[in-house]
Amino acid sequence: QAQLVESGGGLVQAGASLRLSCAASGRTFSTYAMGWFRQAPGKEREFVAAINYRGTITYYADSVKGRSTISRDNAKNTMYLQMNSLKPEDTAVYYCAADRIATMPKPDSWGQGIQVTVSS
Repeated sequence: QAQLVESGGGLVQAGASLRLSCAASGRTFSTYAMGWFRQAPGKEREFVAAINYRGTITYYADSVKGRSTISRDNAKNTMYLQMNSLKPEDTAVYYCAADRIATMPKPDSWGQGIQVTVSS
């Protein structure tokens, strides 16, 4: 299993942009699909976005589609989530995850999570 560490979260105003990063340890990063999930207070964890191991196929939840871009740099063992036009409902703890399958049915590695708070 890879070790995953998120960064880039924080408190922003509605309409702002934020870029989350997920740094992975180990030499197998380029063989895994990577993704982002989030969990808001009182809600279940939900899928946000995912990218295949080569970075050529991406998936997005309807709630962030058109406002977010997922990408990865396999040379740096890092994945990113660029989020624009942030809304208060984007407030959540964001987790990065690794899975053998790009649609992220059952990730086998998770980061510790990072808080994103969007004020209105």
